[in-house]
Amino acid sequence: MTRTLTASDLPDKFNFAVHALEVNAHRPAKTAYIDDSGSLSYGELGQRVKRFAAALRAIGLRREERVLLLMQDTLDWPVAFLGCLHAGVVPVAVNTLLTAQDYAFMLVDSRAQAALVSGALMPVLREAMLLAGSQHEVRTTIVSRPDQPLEETQQDMATVLCAHATAVAPAPTSAHEIAFWLYSSGSTGKPKGTVHAHGSPWFTAELYGKQVLGLREDDVLFSAAKLFFAYGLGNALSFPLLVGATVVLLPGRATASDVFRLWTTAGVTVFFGAPTGYAGMLAAPDLPARGQVKLRLCSSAGEALPREIGERFTNHFGCEIIDGIGSTEMLHVFLSNRPGDVQYGTTGRAVPGYEVKLLGENEQPVTPGEIGDLHIKGPTAALMYWGQREKTRATFQGDWTKSGDKYLQDADGRYVYAGRSDDMLKVSGIYVSPFEVEATLMQHPAVLESAVIGREDADGLTKTKAFVVLKDGKSVSEEELQAFVKEKLAAYKYPRFIEFVSELPKTATGKIQRFRLRELDK
Repeated sequence: MTRTLTASDLPDKFNFAVHALEVNAHRPAKTAYIDDSGSLSYGELGQRVKRFAAALRAIGLRREERVLLLMQDTLDWPVAFLGCLHAGVVPVAVNTLLTAQDYAFMLVDSRAQAALVSGALMPVLREAMLLAGSQHEVRTTIVSRPDQPLEETQQDMATVLCAHATAVAPAPTSAHEIAFWLYSSGSTGKPKGTVHAHGSPWFTAELYGKQVLGLREDDVLFSAAKLFFAYGLGNALSFPLLVGATVVLLPGRATASDVFRLWTTAGVTVFFGAPTGYAGMLAAPDLPARGQVKLRLCSSAGEALPREIGERFTNHFGCEIIDGIGSTEMLHVFLSNRPGDVQYGTTGRAVPGYEVKLLGENEQPVTPGEIGDLHIKGPTAALMYWGQREKTRATFQGDWTKSGDKYLQDADGRYVYAGRSDDMLKVSGIYVSPFEVEATLMQHPAVLESAVIGREDADGLTKTKAFVVLKDGKSVSEEELQAFVKEKLAAYKYPRFIEFVSELPKTATGKIQRFRLRELDK
């Protein structure tokens, strides 16, 4: 049974970390997290979070000050993140796969007073600090699992935890107070510091984790999307913490082999991935048999899941992939299919507690079947983009958030993805969805991945161009692929130009960076 939740369901004083620890106080021996070094029970998690909060206070960090959180997915990540929230300090969780130049920008932009970093990432952080020079304000660095001797301004996280008592009062924050930042993935350029409140992760867990996915205490969760992503933060922190589930963490990139290993050895029951990952797994030679895994449910987000991938996965494992769309701005999924009511090729319906609408070029609602800009209304919208007033006002429009995605609503009331607003093409005066052409190309047995952009022909008219990655050992001609698409789509939609490439440019979340393809095609 679903129910709508509003801000009135939360008390005036609300600290998400405190709430998460209280929810699990009755299960101290239950395993909360497992990584490659060991495990952490809920009781141990609570103790470490409180100790880390005390350490942050001892360092001199004050409520609302920011700290950069540049850490791999290990047992220390949830301790650091929740410890910050408990102390009222604001963690700025950043992607571990970026460059020193990116981190230099984030250090200066956030005015972080401290840095929390994995030992393996210390070299790139050190370089970022040098690039930022006197513009960064980091006074101390706490290193998780250091692999080199520490410098004077650095402290070992394990030593810090041991050195501080747990008797520290939590910050009396409100549900609407700034809790943490996440930087946008930058699929269209420069990242934006997206600011979220303490109440937002609670809403995502209650509305989506519980009411849509139906997560349970006996579940074992594994998310290929890392904790620093909005998607991963829900999957591996707020969702499991509010039901008392167990989470498996993987420090490095989740290859198909890694995923299969954890599925079969850790007893994973719920997996969170992205379309690119599912496609790669289905093409992998060591794909496990249905009887080797305990999966009862899978989730997909980041980009729309092609019908063919969803159907093949379910046919193989007997397990549904619940496809949804979320964003850094809304913190997690707001439009989704439902377990037992999956229609592959669609993104389902609005998650309880959210409203969506499609607006045309005149800012008026479109008719059913017509493509429009997706807007969302819900309790998890970010407070702002830090220091970017114009972009904040363009995206957060009163109660509504403009997603930047194009959708249409089919006859059954389900929403069907039609591409990013800045990726939509007009061919012969008619909108063409790059995603629709890509999904069709991927139905060809030789195609692993594809990305479609617009390209001007000799007459200056926009036509579709496809970049195609073939499966290992497969071959197909440009003409064959064009004929294949013509058989399945309206003639004007087939790609007039096809270029075969070894890989597609992507963000660390797996989103195709079509703007880079457009730059390369000039």
